[in-house]
This record gives sequence, structure tokens and C-alpha cells, in this order.
Amino acid sequence: MAASNTYPAESLKSFAVALLEAAGAPPDNAAIVAEALVEADSEALPSHGLLHLPMYLARIAGGSVDPRATGEIVVDQGARLTIDACNGLGQVTAETASDIAIARAEAHGLALVAVRNAFHFGAAGRFARKIALSGQIGIVMANTRPMLPAPGGTEAVVGNNPLAIAVPTHDEPIVLDFAMSAGAMGKIRLAAGKGEPIPEGWAQTTDGLPTRDALEALKGTLLPAAGAKGFGLALMIDLIAGGLSAGGMGEAVQPLYGDMARPYDSANLFLAIRIEGLRPPADFAAAASGLTDRIRASRGAPGAAPVRVPGDRAAQARSRFEGHCPLGSETLEALRSHASRLGVAFPTALLAAGVPPTRS
Repeated sequence: MAASNTYPAESLKSFAVALLEAAGAPPDNAAIVAEALVEADSEALPSHGLLHLPMYLARIAGGSVDPRATGEIVVDQGARLTIDACNGLGQVTAETASDIAIARAEAHGLALVAVRNAFHFGAAGRFARKIALSGQIGIVMANTRPMLPAPGGTEAVVGNNPLAIAVPTHDEPIVLDFAMSAGAMGKIRLAAGKGEPIPEGWAQTTDGLPTRDALEALKGTLLPAAGAKGFGLALMIDLIAGGLSAGGMGEAVQPLYGDMARPYDSANLFLAIRIEGLRPPADFAAAASGLTDRIRASRGAPGAAPVRVPGDRAAQARSRFEGHCPLGSETLEALRSHASRLGVAFPTALLAAGVPPTRS
């Protein structure tokens, strides 16, 4: 198994910014992407973190991602907008879409921002949480290239299309963030890189047989979470995000790790709901906090982990790592290789082996 150590988060951010700027990204765009990727790793979500930066850099070099793009509003009906991401870095467009959704919801009570020609934006929960931190309810979804078969099928026909919903409380927002596959593709890529098996029920081979081999899973199809229910949700996200944005749907969305010269062509959707006007925001936050506190205090099963609500694990990881970020050695070596190609100095703070990750 490959080693995973922790490194200073600020050093990793600075390194990521330097790599992106060397690849052509303006400083603001580079900072947004670096912050989002390192945050995911700091939340113990490596499947959405710096693991993807080498692929971003390869796509920039291949011409399928424009590191300078920030997105352009092409439809504006007040509370309903469409942004053409122009194949820009996904976190940059998602940040813009979230900001617009928040501002328009303040003016109209709710706002829907659809995005087409979009690229991978990492964890959907980051942007739903951003909306919730503004005091609104945030809903974010995106489609991916087909990875899931229909019930009874063996052919990938829809993506594992993530959905995130965030609700404000008196403290940290409650953030539900999950893809519609039983296991995230990023986690399967990590397992493949480490030569580790994946859990039962995550994937099937090209012949429709269950597999725990991560490499076979990458060739075959992922299985939907909760069977037909997960497949149905994935299909609806494809129809809503792709359909409303007039963007890519189904097979139009390309493999992230496929042809680096061909745009990804994903579609996103951001929804912000203003609470004020329906009820006092403080009352809503109190009700949400009361319910989630009750859930956390509920009786746990013998020998089980403490009872949690969505978002607790990420918040606990942020607190546990305290300014440090866990990172696998394969990812660090891939970044070192791109640094050499781009003429970026490898930071001295990362030259040491790092320190073992803190255990909860």
C-alpha cells in the first residue's frame, strides 16, 4: 500500500497555484482551484482533491480546458440564468455560479443557475455549503460521463451524477453530498493506483459480473447506490442539469481521463433558496440545529462509530488536521513530475517525507 503523509496545507496550495499559473491560469483562477482541491484533501476526501490536478494540467496542455475562462452569462431571466463555462476550470465557474445564485436569491427569493460546457468542479458539497453559509439553502448537481447501467443492464448509460444539499444551522451547515454510484469513481481510481480491492457491490465487469478488482471496475460499470433508486436519481440529474443548460447529457459528456484534447462537456445546476420571507432565518436555523442535535444524541449501536449527520465527517477532518493536509505519495510524485515539466520549483516544505496523518 502506498504511503500517505500530511503536509502543510498552505504549502500545498501555493504549489498548486504555481503549477496552475505556469500552465496559463490567472492568479485568481489558480487560487480558487487550489483552495478547493486542498480543502477536499483536508476533509479526508482525496477522491475530490489534488489527485485530479495532474489531469487538469494535462487537459490544459491538451487544449480541452481554458485556464483563463471564467464563464459567460448567456441567458438571464432574473431568477433563472444559464452560464456558458467555455470549458474553463470547473471550480472557477462553480464559484461564479454560486455567487450569482446567492445574489439573485436575495433579490428574487430563489435562483437557479444552469451551466453548460463545464469541467470537473471537485466536491459538489463545497458549493452547496457556500450557499448555506450565506444563510440560504443550497442545492448543487452535475452530470458525468456514463458510468452506471440501467437496472438489469451491462452498458453504462448515465453518469454517477453527484447531488449536494446544504442547510444552514446555528453552527456548521448540514451538507449532504453524494454521487449516485455505490462508490465514488475517485475512490476506485485511488484503489487501482494502490493495487487495493474495492468493496463488494461497487462495480461490475464488462460482462455484468460483480467485481472487487478496481482495474476491472474502471473497464466495466459502476453500480448505482440503492439500485434502481440511485439509477433513477442519476437519470433525473442528467435530464435536469443537462436539459435546462442545453449542455451535454449522457454520452455527450466525455471521460475525464480520456482524450485530453476533447472537452469534458459536463452540465451543472446551482439552486439557492432564500429562507427569509418564508420564515425568520433564525427560527429555521434553530429548528435545523434542534433536529440534528437530537440525531447526534440518539442511541448508537454497540461497537458502532458515533452517530453523525451529513457533513460531520468533513468538519471533524478539518478540525483534526488543523492546517495540514493528507496526501498520497503517488499524487505528490505526479505533481512533482508536472512541476519539472512546467519549470516550477518543488517546495522545500514538501521535500521532507511529511508526518503520518493524525488518527481520529
